[in-house]
Amino acid sequence: MITFPSTTNARWLIPNFELIEAVAQTGNGLVDLWEASPIRLGSNKPNTDQIIDILFPADPLLCCGWTRHHFETRARKRWYKLHDLQFIVPNPMTALQGLTQRRQLSPHALSNTGPRRFLIVEFDFDASNSAEEARLLGRLATEGRDVRDLCAALLLHLAEKAPRALVVYSGGKSLHGWFYCAGIAEEKVSRFFWYAVSLGADRANWNRAQFARMPDGLRENGKRQTVYFFNPTVVK
Repeated sequence: MITFPSTTNARWLIPNFELIEAVAQTGNGLVDLWEASPIRLGSNKPNTDQIIDILFPADPLLCCGWTRHHFETRARKRWYKLHDLQFIVPNPMTALQGLTQRRQLSPHALSNTGPRRFLIVEFDFDASNSAEEARLLGRLATEGRDVRDLCAALLLHLAEKAPRALVVYSGGKSLHGWFYCAGIAEEKVSRFFWYAVSLGADRANWNRAQFARMPDGLRENGKRQTVYFFNPTVVK
């Protein structure tokens, strides 16, 4: 496991609101992200199976969850109705079970999660988090923009630095960007990720086994986890 660069001190772990403001001021938003998508999934019918087959070709082991506490690892061909699920580990698994940090066997453990295939960058701003976020979101509101527009602008910015395959709406407030990174040196992936953290991304997604929202899946509140951007050409 590579250690984070020395710059992952307080300067990197605290969001850089000057930089976030600069990206927000580009004026980009959710509509721009949607229009930039090479493939637009506008059907009311979920496209989860087709998307997963492109992201994970052949028949890899996938860990998927109905909830954060109810999950299984199966070969892709043994998964049905993926559109009814909330979660997926964005990297193929190496075994049906692995040992957790508590030394218990589980289908969802870091020890049975394979090498990175996708890196998830999630933005989830909220006015209650800090005075800076409250001011930023308040200013955006006066422009007729909201938190999803801010998340979209940041993901559009990051796509200038790494191949973005997918953007999924959480069904709540956040957007999940899927960046393809198979075969890329861990140090390079790390630099990109910690730059994203400086823009406000959730640090928890550095964990290869961290659940991401299932593309076009169904959140527990009944909302569809809509795919706003899909570019299969970056996936190899």
